[in-house]
Amino acid sequence: MEFEQAEEILENVGQIVISDSSVWRRTEEWGERFRALEAAEREAANVLPGKVETSLQEVKAVEQMGAAMDGSMIHIREEGWKELKVGCVFEVEVRPTLDSKTGEMVELGHAVNNSYVAHLGGPEVFGQMLWAEAHRRSWEQAVETEVLGDGAAWIWNLTGEHFYDSHQLVDWYHGTEHLGAAARLLKGEGTLAAKRWFNAQETVLYQGHAARIAQELETAAGQRPEVAEVLMKEAGYFRNNQRRMNYMEMREEGWPIGSGMVESGGKQFRARFAGPGMRWSRAGAKRLLPVRAAIMSRRFDEFWQKAHNLPPN
Repeated sequence: MEFEQAEEILENVGQIVISDSSVWRRTEEWGERFRALEAAEREAANVLPGKVETSLQEVKAVEQMGAAMDGSMIHIREEGWKELKVGCVFEVEVRPTLDSKTGEMVELGHAVNNSYVAHLGGPEVFGQMLWAEAHRRSWEQAVETEVLGDGAAWIWNLTGEHFYDSHQLVDWYHGTEHLGAAARLLKGEGTLAAKRWFNAQETVLYQGHAARIAQELETAAGQRPEVAEVLMKEAGYFRNNQRRMNYMEMREEGWPIGSGMVESGGKQFRARFAGPGMRWSRAGAKRLLPVRAAIMSRRFDEFWQKAHNLPPN
């Protein structure tokens, strides 16, 4: 909630009279302690001798685990809109689910027990934070793992560094989003021809034939000079990510193919940091981010107890 809301609730429910500015100062103080705890976890996880190799003797506690990465935007005073990198670690649960297209009940993988990290800055620290959270969740003990992303190069670079032996998948939403852009370029905005082309190629994409789509777009680029550059860009998206677009195979093996878990997390961060008129100092946002992440990850009580035991600055 916003600090003004916190002031009102504390007074009405708890009979505690405190100004919104005092709430903010307390949040800054404890947020800094949460940041210190977060940094300690990140440092410990990223110097573990067992990070690269996991003992074959370890018991695999969870069958399937996954991680997802995405970017969101928040407004920083004197800087403008900046990307907030959001990561999610989850377990995979396969359960009967109604297929929206066929109307049949099928066994599908779902992300459960989600936890989150967020970083206002470059990918290096964010990657270390996400790995630390994965390690805390016993990632190394999972039988198989998956990483979902939107196709951005920084996501796959981090995957190669920290999650190198995981399945990689461009999430279905972003894949079809690029397919829709290609349909509009080829057949025109809002036309029946664009809808037909999209529906046909959606099946091709789902079946794992992204290279065929890339080839068709490359051929079309040679015949449509007015949109050739954009068509080649879309073709490159499918060509470069074709090995990460085996949707039917991954779905049949019980993996989630959509990134709803990290999209949901991004929305929750935006609700707190990108509401109407919200502008943040960089320092203020960084102090509040670990508090928000702890709440979303159901770790607030744990962090609060640890923060109480930190030595004074």
